[in-house]
Amino acid sequence: MANELGKRYRCQSCGTEVLCTKAGNGSAICCDQAMEPVEPRPIPSSD
Repeated sequence: MANELGKRYRCQSCGTEVLCTKAGNGSAICCDQAMEPVEPRPIPSSD
């Protein structure tokens, strides 16, 4: 899996989050396992 520019990744073990600032092949690794992409939070409506 390639890292995507602007995506956040989180370690399931320790909770560390990283922001990808340069896209490329490979994956972010923490605690000897691949980090999972974080789903973006919805933007609240401005009603």
